[in-house]
Amino acid sequence: MGRPPVDTEAVTVRLPRELIAGLDDARREDPEMPTRQEVIRRILVAWQAGRSAHDDAGAS
Repeated sequence: MGRPPVDTEAVTVRLPRELIAGLDDARREDPEMPTRQEVIRRILVAWQAGRSAHDDAGAS
């Protein structure tokens, strides 16, 4: 692991146990078994990409 990149900021968030269970299910489905934090990062990146694609489509 080690120190996170310098251009990051920690975010603390409380989640309902059901949502955490869903994150853990997603982790177990991935052969790499990413951390909860990594699963959340991946979800946010996918959400942001989808949002950008939606914004681009609306600009046409």
